[in-house]
Amino acid sequence: MLKLLDGPQTLGRGKIFWSGFLTVLAGALIYPLFADSYDVGNFAYFLIWIFMALGLCLMWGYGGMLSFGQTFFFGIAGYGYGVLAINMGGGTATIAALVLSVVIAMIAAGILGYFMIWGGISGIFFGIVTLSATLVLAFFLGQTAGPEWHIGPARLNGFNGMKGMDPLTVGNFDIEGSALYYVMIALIVIVYVALRMLVNSSIGNVIVATRENPQRAEMLGYDVRKYQLLTFVIGSGLAGLSGALYTSWGQFITPSSIGLPAAAMPIVWVAFSGRNDLTATLVGSFLLLFGFQTITVYSQQAALVLMGVLLLATVMLAPQGFVLGIGKLVVDWWSRRRRRDEAPTLADTARLQSDET
Repeated sequence: MLKLLDGPQTLGRGKIFWSGFLTVLAGALIYPLFADSYDVGNFAYFLIWIFMALGLCLMWGYGGMLSFGQTFFFGIAGYGYGVLAINMGGGTATIAALVLSVVIAMIAAGILGYFMIWGGISGIFFGIVTLSATLVLAFFLGQTAGPEWHIGPARLNGFNGMKGMDPLTVGNFDIEGSALYYVMIALIVIVYVALRMLVNSSIGNVIVATRENPQRAEMLGYDVRKYQLLTFVIGSGLAGLSGALYTSWGQFITPSSIGLPAAAMPIVWVAFSGRNDLTATLVGSFLLLFGFQTITVYSQQAALVLMGVLLLATVMLAPQGFVLGIGKLVVDWWSRRRRRDEAPTLADTARLQSDET
């Protein structure tokens, strides 16, 4: 089972890579001991969005399905968490609300994905349909300001957004600040490792084969539609996890977190990072989120313009992604160095030949 961690579908393998991975993980674990609570809370916020990026990486990079619907499922799970947490009374029930909201998002992905995939929708039309669903949801939620728009005691509140739900709670302990940060670290490690094992498994090989040539994969006996639907549901479920965690973190959610600008952000993160690799997406998305948040403090418009410039630069200069390109250069350099060090020199060869004679 552990051999799947170092399969051919992921960049970075072997003792050196995993030693670096554990070093970074150790640094992340001790970070709250030296940082103030505000910075720790900000880092927890950045990490919340990583699940959405990893889900899009799985769908787009490995499955070949460009989806603008990540914020659609983000919103379903986010609002779902709010409705469930309020109606279930908060407290420890928020854990159940989190799980159920992600399940609801995955069910919605299964229904939408079934009609798209079995309907033969692919390529650019796949992106158009998912974007349309996202815009419809954002528009609908924006006009729910009246008192009649409620589910039990939970009011949707239109553009003002839903609020009043409890954060994740276990017993009398609210999972906020450093506790939320550590929960995010644990979830990211679990999701990252699970996705590496998935894409390097036989299922992952079929998913990649479907991306490269669905007709050939189907001629080999695979029902590619089932694998595409599985990929879409998992990727959308990760977006839902981001949505539910976001709502529990801020104890609010608004339609603006679902609309067009928000829907474009995951595309930029994954394209810049390198859609064909999970590690590149993880690293690149975090760096972009950190930079975006830093610039937003001074000018939100400047941050949005920068995201657009990065997307254009990626498409024109590095279609496979800047982070992935840098990673491949490092791996190639290290491989050449190892081969050079392991190859016998001319002097060593002459010495061996003289010893044999």
